[in-house]
Amino acid sequence: MDKSEIRKKYILKRANLSDQERSALDKSIQKKVFDFLQERPQLQGIHLFLPIARQHEIDTLPILQSLWEKERMVFTSKVKRGSLEMDVLTIPRGVKMIPDHWGIPIPETFDVVGLEAIDLVFVPLLAYDSEGGRIGFGKGYYDVFLAKLRPNVLKVGLSFFPPEERLPKESHDISLDYCICPEKVFTF
Repeated sequence: MDKSEIRKKYILKRANLSDQERSALDKSIQKKVFDFLQERPQLQGIHLFLPIARQHEIDTLPILQSLWEKERMVFTSKVKRGSLEMDVLTIPRGVKMIPDHWGIPIPETFDVVGLEAIDLVFVPLLAYDSEGGRIGFGKGYYDVFLAKLRPNVLKVGLSFFPPEERLPKESHDISLDYCICPEKVFTF
């Protein structure tokens, strides 16, 4: 399968999950994320994607709440109009979220910060493989973003589903270090 067929497959797989199934999977993933972060207290700057409800993305808002409670620095991104670049935004504790034009929750108030504050990035994806390759929605925002980070920044995917054996990969694709699923944490 090519990337567009894989995207369609996983968009459909997500859409076919019932609300009850999705909620149970979300809770399992969230618990594994909490455990993952508890084992790594040195990671203080956490970049978190915020879920697009209509895309049936993993609910990361309970993760955000936990990060605030543990007093970690939390960031997200906003695409710079007309480019593949993203600004890194702070997510101040308790801030109200408003959807951008894509339906991505964005903090109502924020500061734009540099990449050096980030220790770990939770990466959105549709599919991933046994080598850490990932397929997102195909625009390339995260590949451009991840390529600019320090080499030691952890890249962690979150997925409802287990990995594919192998996905098509291009030279600009950035691989994951881990992927957290309901059943286990995969290491690459």
